[in-house]
Amino acid sequence: MFESLDYLYVPAPDMEKSVRYYTEILGGQLLWKIHAYGVWVSCIRLSEKEQPYILLADHIERKDLMLIYRVNNLEKSSAVLESQGWKKEKSLEIPNGPCYTFRDPANNHIAIYENKRPDLMKEFKGRIDKS
Repeated sequence: MFESLDYLYVPAPDMEKSVRYYTEILGGQLLWKIHAYGVWVSCIRLSEKEQPYILLADHIERKDLMLIYRVNNLEKSSAVLESQGWKKEKSLEIPNGPCYTFRDPANNHIAIYENKRPDLMKEFKGRIDKS
């Protein structure tokens, strides 16, 4: 059911400081940084592989890193998971599409999403919104 781990959604209360750390200290590449709907999100490629991308987000609580897995069909996947005892925590949107979050028994944050906007990475590449 899970196609791939596409994103690590990482809290970044100080976006500029986080971007500098992930690019200058860790050697990652800033692919884009956008401001939309009142929040900042930056995408960092940290390894030579395309995924998972690091999505730095200023609206996520500290210490609440989220693993975001792509599924083929969000509604069907959530129905299957619910039949197995899974409990959806909330619905949200990430740049690529709708997303449902949940927590494992150790309270780790996990999400599934459907890639409704597959060309988004190409469209956003190089876009750096100014603070």
